Amino acid sequence: MASLMEVLIDVLEKESQEYENLLALSMKKTPVIVSEDLEQLAKITDEEQIIVSRINHLDHQRNEAVNDIANVLNKDVEKLKIVDLIKMLAARPEEQEKLAIVFDKLQDNVRSVKRINEQNRELIQEALELVQFNMNVLQAMNKAPETANYNKGAYNTGDMIGSSYKAFDAKQ
Repeated sequence: MASLMEVLIDVLEKESQEYENLLALSMKKTPVIVSEDLEQLAKITDEEQIIVSRINHLDHQRNEAVNDIANVLNKDVEKLKIVDLIKMLAARPEEQEKLAIVFDKLQDNVRSVKRINEQNRELIQEALELVQFNMNVLQAMNKAPETANYNKGAYNTGDMIGSSYKAFDAKQ
C-alpha cells in the first residue's frame, strides 16, 4: 500500500508540474492574443497540445494508481476520491501531509489554468466580434445606394454613398 501511495503522490506531483507549465503558456498567450500575433499564437498552441498530451498520459497513470489502491482497500473505484484517501491516511500523517499538499497544489494549478483560459477565450471572442463588425461595415459600404450628385452636363455621377471612405490600416 505504501508503494502505491508513493506512486500516486509522484504522479500527482508530475501532473501538477505539467499544469504549471500549461499555466505559464496560457499566461504567455494573453499578450499574444492582444497583439494579434497569429504566428506566435500557433506556436504556443502547438506547445500546449504537447503538454496536454502529457497531462492525459499522467491522468491515465493516476487513475490506474487510484484503481490499484481501491482494490487493495476493497473500496469501490467509482466512489473513491483522493480526498477520501487523504482522510484514510490519518494513521500515517507523513504520507497524508504529502498527499494533501500535492493534491492542493494540483487543484490550485488547475483552477489557475481554467481562469486564464477563460480570460483568453473572452479576448478571442471579442477579437472575432470586432472582425465580424468590420466585415459588416465593409460589406455595407459596397451595397450603399448611389448619391444624387450631378456633373455639369446634368448627368448623375454614379457616386456611391461612402465610396470616398478609405480603409485605414494602422499596421502599415
